[in-house]
This record gives sequence, C-alpha cells and structure tokens, in this order.
Amino acid sequence: MATLTYICVLLVLCLCVGQLMAQEGRARFAYDGIINPEKWADLSPQYALCARGTRQSPIDIARHAAVADPDLKPLGSLYNPGSATLIDNGFNVMLKYGEEVGVIVIDGKNYKLQQLHWHSPSEHTIDGVRYPVELHLVHVSEDGNISVVAVLYKYGHADPFLAGMNASDSPWLMLQPAILSSNILVFQPVQLEEKMTSLLKAVKNGNHHANVTAGLVSARALTHHTNKYYRYVGSLTTPPCTEGVTWNILGKVKQISPEQANSLTSL
Repeated sequence: MATLTYICVLLVLCLCVGQLMAQEGRARFAYDGIINPEKWADLSPQYALCARGTRQSPIDIARHAAVADPDLKPLGSLYNPGSATLIDNGFNVMLKYGEEVGVIVIDGKNYKLQQLHWHSPSEHTIDGVRYPVELHLVHVSEDGNISVVAVLYKYGHADPFLAGMNASDSPWLMLQPAILSSNILVFQPVQLEEKMTSLLKAVKNGNHHANVTAGLVSARALTHHTNKYYRYVGSLTTPPCTEGVTWNILGKVKQISPEQANSLTSL
C-alpha cells in the first residue's frame, strides 16, 4: 500500500477509489485463494493496471502530510430518496439505485450517485490504522468520470443508516410506503439490517449474487459533516483498477455496532 505523498485538504484529501464488481465477461477475482489481489493483474490483460498503475488505491492517509487547501469547499450533496436493491457481489454487499437520486458537486461538476457498498475491514487506513468498515458512495459524471465519497467506521453504537432510525439529526434515511387509509400515504423507516438478513438467507440457500429489494432509500444523512475531508486522485480498488478516480474521504469517523459489521461480512 502506498503512502499518500500529496494531499489537498479542507482538511481535505482527494481520493480515487472504486469498487465495481467484475462485469459479465470479465475474469473473476477475489480477496483470497488463487485469485487474490496479488494475482489480479495476471487474470486478464484488462487488469494490468492493478500491478502496473502509478496512482493505485487504496492508500494510507498520513495526516501529517495533509496540506490545507483554502480553495476546496465543503462537499455539496443533493440526495433524494430512491428505489434501491441490495446485491451480493460475492466479495461485498452493494446497494444499487434504479433511478436518479441526486448528485454531489465537486469543483462545479455534478456527479450522480449510482450505488454504495461496504468493505470490511476498511480498505483505506489513516496513519496506519485500519477500521472495521468502510462505506463507498460511488458517483459518475456525465462525461464518465468517477468520484467516490468514503466513510470510515469504528465500533460503537449502531449505525442509524443500517438500523433505519429516523432520528431528528438523521432524517429521511430509508423509507417504505405504508397506507394508513385509502387517502393517506405515509413513509416508515426501512431497516437495512433486516434486508441484509434476507439476503444472507438467499445466499446460504445457494442463490449466489442474490438481490433483495430494499425499498425507498436516501443517502442524505451519510454525507453530513463534510467540512473536513481528505481528497486525492487514485483508482478503483477492484479490477480493472482504472485510474483517475477522485476520492473524498470524510474526516469524521462514524460508529457501527459489532453486530452490524458482522452482518456485512457474513455473506
């Protein structure tokens, strides 16, 4: 893992990462066995950058090397609730949107939120410290550029996004419609933990790469506290390891319960 040699901060560091599951027609890869990361570049000519790239992610963020950039602004996210599906990628769990749900604005350019997924343990480290979980919100611009917002988690209280809590400080996390009467439609919290359990059952029953409808999900609360972040340009963290990805790693480490973290690694 390379150590970051330059950083732009608001406390900000720009980070390129990516996790996109191996697309159909591409060589399979994994994190262990004979197709582990050390072997990725040998699996296909398309994966050559995984070994020969010069700006590969993930990286270790050395905070002492971070340079404050007064021109960098807080991340501006404009997310709306949208229909989403939980998918077992075989190496992680992804929440994929089936419609446009909003954008994040970086340097005046809009990047549309496509999907989010979890890695456990974290891929990036800060001052050599690896965290139990890392969440990636993957965005793509009209011209095909990728920007990822990464959120690191430490053990603590339950993550409200997974638990479906609609607390006053975390509104509109994930909702599902409920009809109270013929004329009244309200929305209730969706517990992603329950959806994860359904996904796990499907996988254990032999339905690999299973998917479960998650309902109406909003990522708005995930990008609170974006005044401090680290930005760098790197790559996708899985094959084909494409470079030129803009990474934005939130400086605030959030909390997740051990039970929730285990649910992300049980598939």
